[in-house]
Amino acid sequence: MTQHYIGTKIVMAWAQDKDGQPGYSVKYSDGYISWCPKAQFEEANVAIGHVGHLPPHQQRMVGELHQLEDRIKKLEGFLATTVYAELPEDERQLLKMQADAMVLYLGILNTRVERMGGAA
Repeated sequence: MTQHYIGTKIVMAWAQDKDGQPGYSVKYSDGYISWCPKAQFEEANVAIGHVGHLPPHQQRMVGELHQLEDRIKKLEGFLATTVYAELPEDERQLLKMQADAMVLYLGILNTRVERMGGAA
C-alpha cells in the first residue's frame, strides 16, 4: 500500500548544476549525498541559515520558526485570493483565526530564538 509523506529532516545543501541543469547537492546527517533539481528542492525545503554550531534541539527550533514564517506567508497570500473570498463565511473566519494563531506562535518562537542568542 502506498502512502504520502512529509519530510522533516534538516539537511545541508549547496547549489550545484548537474548535466547543465540547476540543482542542489544534498548531504544528510548520515553522510549520504544526493542531488535534486532546483525547482523540486526549493519547493520542498526552506532555508534556515547556518545552524550547524547549534545543538540539534535548537536547530529544530530555528527550522520550525522558518517553516512557520513560510506557511504564514503562503496563508496570507491565499487570504488575498478570489478562492478565499468565495468560501463560506465560517470557513473564512476559521482561516483568519488559524492565521492569527500562527502569528502568535511565531512570536513565541522568535522570543525563544532571541533568548538563545538570535541564531535565526
